[in-house]
Amino acid sequence: MKPSAHAVEDPVTPAHPRPDPRPALILVNLGTPEAPTAKRVRPFLREFLTDRRVVETHPALWRPILEGVVLTIRPARSARKYATIWRAGHEASHSGSPLMHHTERQGELLASALGDAVQVRIAMRYGKPALRDVMGELMEAGCRRIVVLPAYPQYSASSQGTVIDEAARFMLASRDQPELRTIRSFPGAPAYIEALAAAIERHWEHHGRPDPAAGGRLLLSFHSIPQAMHDAGDPYRSECERTAALLTARLAAPEGLIRTTFQSVFGPAKWIGPATIDTAAELGAAGCPRLDVICPGFMADCLETLEEIDQLNRRAFTAAGGGDFHYIPWGNDAPGCVAALAEQARGALSGWVD
Repeated sequence: MKPSAHAVEDPVTPAHPRPDPRPALILVNLGTPEAPTAKRVRPFLREFLTDRRVVETHPALWRPILEGVVLTIRPARSARKYATIWRAGHEASHSGSPLMHHTERQGELLASALGDAVQVRIAMRYGKPALRDVMGELMEAGCRRIVVLPAYPQYSASSQGTVIDEAARFMLASRDQPELRTIRSFPGAPAYIEALAAAIERHWEHHGRPDPAAGGRLLLSFHSIPQAMHDAGDPYRSECERTAALLTARLAAPEGLIRTTFQSVFGPAKWIGPATIDTAAELGAAGCPRLDVICPGFMADCLETLEEIDQLNRRAFTAAGGGDFHYIPWGNDAPGCVAALAEQARGALSGWVD
């Protein structure tokens, strides 16, 4: 039977999305609870802390501790911390999370920077929107070329590694696989170093700068990893040190001004250091008149920057006798941060778009 001359295409509905074969870029960050409550924090922590890339202890030893102790005590504690940074007016909303808000905004700005030839999505490694779900939605819409960009400048198996693992699991479960490209890390990328330097210089222009001769310091605070991961060959520390060396050179910083430290230690095991909070307290006790802190590994403000650094470390420094404390934001929707992400995206998309 011939089709009617009046036949029309199926309407574009959620069940029948318009095909979109354009290459896709997925910007991936760690993730966030959907609300600052123990009920919402608990499943997020469970997913995060059962990842063998994050906690390498054998599950037979770790799961009883996780379920019996950590997930009994920590959700309420973490929820109280999240509540201090959740965006006002969005207390019951996922978009109240600073990490979610800033990542969504980065996705919008990346889409504008990359143009109509590329579709841009965001995803989270833990929580929603899940990376595998986003990859599946793109495939269903006809996309067969995907770039996964983890928003972590320095490589670690516990950050980029687990994102790439998750993308690989999607591939393993797919009969019709897309072409997949991943971005490993970019600790010395020119646009990234320039974004950090520009943020520091802009802050100093408006708020003055620490005087190293008087004891003032600038800390470059990176997320820590367990010492055992480092000893097993994880290149994370060396990539942090590369960023620090290039940024120090770009700023033409005088000797003694900049120190590299590590934050967000969890559990009793030894982690790479020196610890940011210990350094802040020591500098405060020594009478440091001004301490500036920037977090080069965090491209979007989150619990680790807004609560841990700007609240907890600030208190540790001033309580010990320190003077002025300045947290220097650099990521989020800052033009330099978006330019750094776009630089990585364009390189990975080479050959797929003009």
